[in-house]
Amino acid sequence: MSTPPFQLGKIGHVALYVADIRRSTEFYRDVLGFQVSDTYEDDMMPGGAVFLRCNPDHHGVALFKATEQNPAGAGLHHLAFEVPALDDVVRARAHLREHNVPVDFDGRRRAGVQIAVEFRDPDNHRLEIYWGIDQIAQGEQARPASEWKGALSLESAIADPVKGQDTSLKDPSLLTA
Repeated sequence: MSTPPFQLGKIGHVALYVADIRRSTEFYRDVLGFQVSDTYEDDMMPGGAVFLRCNPDHHGVALFKATEQNPAGAGLHHLAFEVPALDDVVRARAHLREHNVPVDFDGRRRAGVQIAVEFRDPDNHRLEIYWGIDQIAQGEQARPASEWKGALSLESAIADPVKGQDTSLKDPSLLTA
């Protein structure tokens, strides 16, 4: 057994397929006390999505519209693991590649602006390792969509940070390795 060259910090968020996004949003908000951080309308993602928080992390639960291929209650959209440093995301990508794990995405997502690498486990569950998710204090609003800066590679996300996100690597040679 080998030790990976990065450190997982915590399970960061879970994303679920749900039959009725409005109904599920009301449940998580009104019954469990979550707050809505952001929403995607149909033009951003078919069926839309809602991102909810129960602490300063931009989202702890994300709700996506169920489909025939991904039914409500039977489908996990993805499970995300937070790492303590941006360097860990870059190391995780290299480690996955060294172990012939195909990477589905690396870069910066929109809502939450976390920098991430996404891949699948042997049973095809979607997994994410991320750093830098927005923190939202009680009573504050999420970052406006105009500041999200989605990026389709780690290199692009690091080269063009969002406001307030320090993308300096402790070990800049990681990107050239």
